[in-house]
Amino acid sequence: MGLGKTLQAIAVVSCVRESWPVLVLAPSALRLHWASMIQQWMNIPSSEILVVLSQCSGSNKGGFKIVPSNTKKSIHLDGVFNIVSYDTVPKLQDLLMASTFKVVIADESHFLKNAQAKRTSASLPLLQKAQYVILLSGTPALSRPIELFKQLEALHPTVYKNVHEYGNRYCKGGIFGVYQGASNHEELHSLIKATVMIRRLKKDVLSELPQKRRQQVFLNLGEKEMRQVNALFRELEVIKGKGKSAQSEEEANSLKFAEKSLISKIYTASAEAKIPAVLDYLGTMVEANCKFLIFAHHQSMIDSIHEYLLKKKVGCIRIDGSTPSALRQDLVTDFQEKEIIKAAVLSIRAGGVGLTLTAASTVIFAELSWTPGDLIQAEDRVHRIGQVSSVNVCYLLANDTVDDIIWDVVQSKLDNLGQMLDGQEKSLEVSTNQSHSSPSKQKTLDSFIKRCNNSPQDPSKKHCRD
Repeated sequence: MGLGKTLQAIAVVSCVRESWPVLVLAPSALRLHWASMIQQWMNIPSSEILVVLSQCSGSNKGGFKIVPSNTKKSIHLDGVFNIVSYDTVPKLQDLLMASTFKVVIADESHFLKNAQAKRTSASLPLLQKAQYVILLSGTPALSRPIELFKQLEALHPTVYKNVHEYGNRYCKGGIFGVYQGASNHEELHSLIKATVMIRRLKKDVLSELPQKRRQQVFLNLGEKEMRQVNALFRELEVIKGKGKSAQSEEEANSLKFAEKSLISKIYTASAEAKIPAVLDYLGTMVEANCKFLIFAHHQSMIDSIHEYLLKKKVGCIRIDGSTPSALRQDLVTDFQEKEIIKAAVLSIRAGGVGLTLTAASTVIFAELSWTPGDLIQAEDRVHRIGQVSSVNVCYLLANDTVDDIIWDVVQSKLDNLGQMLDGQEKSLEVSTNQSHSSPSKQKTLDSFIKRCNNSPQDPSKKHCRD
């Protein structure tokens, strides 16, 4: 996450030229970024850098060889460096397996965390077939140890060969589903460090990087905005009560599914409730006239923020899941180089990976993500190589909403991931000086439901193997 993993991978690959050509697997948004980095650091013609794109629109200032993935004609991966997105791998699986790629780089390898995903099942044989494999990720597991397994299997299948053995040892304790928990952290950390992982932290690599300061800003939501959220929490209380008295396993599972579905609705309702207060806070940022990033998850929140900034005539860029990957780098360049562009409106998932936005030093989260890795990745669009100012990260939270639950879930997951990957506990540490005072926050879902029930009744490495 801004520590130079791309450059390190290019350096490693330059040492095994006899095994070229090279295959690079990357998220869609990072394909042209990889091409640019290879062109910058390797002494090879840009025409020998092949990029497979589904759409050929957008700029190709580097002169790379662009191959459309949606053509009916046969595709030839004949570049010295061949860059393919994870989503394209299943479509090109036969062609890729027939090719002789002895060197494979998989960037943001946590994209392979889901064993059932087509991109995972299609990518794994490519990785296991290669002589040299480099997996790159600042957050190889985003939430829990099971997300590591396919990456570990790709690198060292003789050690990590049985998902059930791995799951029973390292993934106990989950509530929603098998192998969703975490156990034996220290042992797993020692094992992966001894076999496949090189883990470098910012404090080790970038000793002069300015500090990152997190702050919780508590929003005041009106009774009208909170009505739907409170109603959903009371409904959730009823379902949890039925779950405790379930007469059969089938009934208990059905109620657990209903509980999970209702929490998702509360997540959405909380976003809707926060919109007016988030926009009010944004007014202070607009008046400050400084560059900032603002992240959100729900489309309604992203749309409201973007429309607000346009209404205020604030120069801004927007990157979400609908932004073509070929245009994202141009938007990033505009933000980095144009003083008139003050804000970047980003979705946590689409805008939180592979972008360098160090022209800003303020990051705002209008919403939380259930996945701690997504939050850390998003923060580090600013806190990375090239940053010269202290970074301020503001989490806009609202009491008595889903934020109370997610914050504690994220902290718990980070604790597990920190012990597993770094051998030490980790958390989203925040400054003790808050912009707004906060009443005591509940630590469990049950205690929140209890409080709602008393209220007025208003109608979610890198390693080189040889």
